[in-house]
Amino acid sequence: MIAFVRGTVADLTLSSAVVEVGGVGLELLCTPGTLAQLRTGQQATLPTSMVVREDSLTLYGFAEEEEKAVFELVQTASGVGPKVAQAIVAVLSPDGVRAAIASDDVKTLTKVPGIGQKGAQRIILELKDRIGAPRGAGSVGVPAAATAWRDQVHQGLMGLGYATRDAEKAVDAVADQAGPVPDVRALLRAALRSLSKA
Repeated sequence: MIAFVRGTVADLTLSSAVVEVGGVGLELLCTPGTLAQLRTGQQATLPTSMVVREDSLTLYGFAEEEEKAVFELVQTASGVGPKVAQAIVAVLSPDGVRAAIASDDVKTLTKVPGIGQKGAQRIILELKDRIGAPRGAGSVGVPAAATAWRDQVHQGLMGLGYATRDAEKAVDAVADQAGPVPDVRALLRAALRSLSKA
């Protein structure tokens, strides 16, 4: 298994990063929060988890080891695959996941796309004794991933030639549309519409 990847960030998309390692570009599926910390051309070290299927080998990249550990643990709950596990770590911090499970907080878990009431109850039931207690203070909320879209949309607008001030105004104009799991593409389109009206 591939435990981590270290190399130059060759490319970034809305859902993945390509890291060049020894002349080979490895594509890692990442959360918006992780992608927001990466820059093309810079060195990066990302903990990774490899998901093996009959027809594919998929690498998931994470900002930190703790995120990877939670990603792998939640997949041991029945009905949770890698996509839902990735959504969990995108919406909640590792401590947020621990706190929600420890306190039977179904409402927090159902904020994650793909998790309904029954799914949240099943995750709590199956993982409560294994996930451990939250490690930090005040942890249930949404992590940097919730605000990472701002940086991505801002960078996108700058890349299209808009001035910094205009890009900032456009990002502020669409902030109320972000929701718990921001759709960066949709927000970028909305920001472009707001700029065309101005």
